[in-house]
Amino acid sequence: MCISVLDRVDARCHIGTMAAIAEKKSRLVARIPSVIRKTIQAAADLEGASLNHFVVQAAHRQAQEILERETIIRLNRDQTKRVFELLDRPPKANALLLSARTIHRKLVRA
Repeated sequence: MCISVLDRVDARCHIGTMAAIAEKKSRLVARIPSVIRKTIQAAADLEGASLNHFVVQAAHRQAQEILERETIIRLNRDQTKRVFELLDRPPKANALLLSARTIHRKLVRA
């Protein structure tokens, strides 16, 4: 399981109990067809959750999955080994890379 900085909660203990955390909340409004609302409400009822709680949890879960998929690079053992080999012993710069470095330096100095 991946835990991101977004999931971290700043909680402080106060004599064995959790202190109240002041949290700023914002409103999310969505206009949806009644047939979709009924479907979502039925699912929320089966989960024993309010419609609002169910929608927020489902959206949060989906957002986390997308962020994980789009921001985490997963490598197998061979790929990881290759990355570390390249970091330890990088290949010599070819003509194209040297040209790109020269162009970059000219642009940065301009």
